[in-house]
Amino acid sequence: MNNMNFNKFTPIVTGTPTVHVKPKQSTAQPNADFMKILLDSCEVNFSKHAVNRVLERGVDVSEGSLERLDDGIKLAEDKGLSEPLILIDSTAFIVNIRNNTVITAVTNEDLRGNVFTNIDGTVII
Repeated sequence: MNNMNFNKFTPIVTGTPTVHVKPKQSTAQPNADFMKILLDSCEVNFSKHAVNRVLERGVDVSEGSLERLDDGIKLAEDKGLSEPLILIDSTAFIVNIRNNTVITAVTNEDLRGNVFTNIDGTVII
C-alpha cells in the first residue's frame, strides 16, 4: 500500500467558491442637535430605528408635534393600548406604550400602500 499520511486534511471544493461579505454598517450618525431636541423636548423615547427613519424621511419633530405625540400616547395608554399607531397630520408613529418608545415613523409619501401589523389600535391627533 502507498505510504499516505492520513493526518493531513486537504479540502475538496466543487462548484463556484462563495465569498462571505459582511453587510455594511451605516456610517450615518444622527445629528447631535437633533438627538438633543428629541431627548429634551419629549417624554417619549425614540428607538435607533425610529431616529433613522425620522432623519431619512424628514419627519416633523418640532416641539408642537412632539407635544401632540405625547398627548396621543397618553390617550392610547388611557384606553389600554400597548402598540398603537398614532397619526399626527400626515405622519404615522408606531409606539410601544410599555417602554414609552417610538418604534418607527412613516410620512405621507410612505403611507400609501403600507399595511401596519402588530398594532392594537389607532389614535388620530
